[in-house]
Amino acid sequence: MIGQILRELKSHAPFTLLGAATGIVIMILFQRVPHTTALNIFYVLHPIHVVLSALVTASMYELHKCGGVGGKCNIWILLVVGYTGSIGIATISDSLIPYLGEVMLNMPDRGLHIGFIEKWWLVNPLAILGIAVAYFRPSTKFPHAGHVLLSIWASIFHIIMAVGGTLNWLSYIVVFMFLFIAVLIPCCVSDIVFPLLFTGNSKK
Repeated sequence: MIGQILRELKSHAPFTLLGAATGIVIMILFQRVPHTTALNIFYVLHPIHVVLSALVTASMYELHKCGGVGGKCNIWILLVVGYTGSIGIATISDSLIPYLGEVMLNMPDRGLHIGFIEKWWLVNPLAILGIAVAYFRPSTKFPHAGHVLLSIWASIFHIIMAVGGTLNWLSYIVVFMFLFIAVLIPCCVSDIVFPLLFTGNSKK
């Protein structure tokens, strides 16, 4: 499993670097948007990220544990794996790690926005929707790529909310590093490693 984790991180690093670069471009273009606008955009991107994360996490479990579509899967275990893997990891990547970056850079408007609590009526049902789709039509490839990009963009708007002005070049470098870390490790863990822990199968 350790070897698989390292292989997954290595294979996903180039795409994540590219995605983090798009996040910096978005930050340059949108850093002066009002706090409320950035918050609203965050709460569009974050819930969609949760849907795709739930879809991939539940699909990985279903394909490796149950061998295919529905039927053989215990729906309650699938629900726990999909919900925990998506809500838990999406919160870490979209909110907690970006907030740590905001604190490190001493951003004036920093704040911690936990989607499944602040917008519980939106984020939690969408996680269930992703799991339901996985139960009937499990898929991992395209949703994972979309999940990575959405996580980057949600993270950057969480940071944009905190900026309160113009950043210097050193701050952009720090933000880039936090974007990369916030997405690469949590997304690979939630989409690949976490569901496989419940299957007893280390093969991808």
